[in-house]
Amino acid sequence: MTEQHAHQFERGTDGPKVIVVGLDGSGPSLRAAAYAAGLARRQHALLAVVYVQPVLAAGAALGAPVAETTDEIAEDLVAQIRDSAERLKGIFEVRWEFHTFRGDPYNGLVKAADELKADAVVVGASEQAGHRFVGSVAVRLVKAGRWPVTVVP
Repeated sequence: MTEQHAHQFERGTDGPKVIVVGLDGSGPSLRAAAYAAGLARRQHALLAVVYVQPVLAAGAALGAPVAETTDEIAEDLVAQIRDSAERLKGIFEVRWEFHTFRGDPYNGLVKAADELKADAVVVGASEQAGHRFVGSVAVRLVKAGRWPVTVVP
């Protein structure tokens, strides 16, 4: 007698299908993106590059064009990714998408990982000294315990 199992989504069973990487243009985030791209290539997974646009009410109050600035950052990041992908064409093939979410980095990455059904999340280590004591985005993602998290120095 054979037992039939209902087919449902199960995270990470046959290797990752979607790898989310947080990218903000910092050195650690660029290294995280390079690491995640290699992982995605080897695993034949989709690389979902996520930029979380900060919501800065205080900056807007001071007259700073915050939305325009963060849109420019997102456009610059996409251009950098496209340039890198073009240089590697024919050598390394990586399927990738770029996504922008709004909010603080932790909540933005959580939302992205949930919506994109991430099997793994890759982030760069924080460069801010205070994060060693208070907790960085990476530490908070690990503590959430919802996906394997790789922190790239």
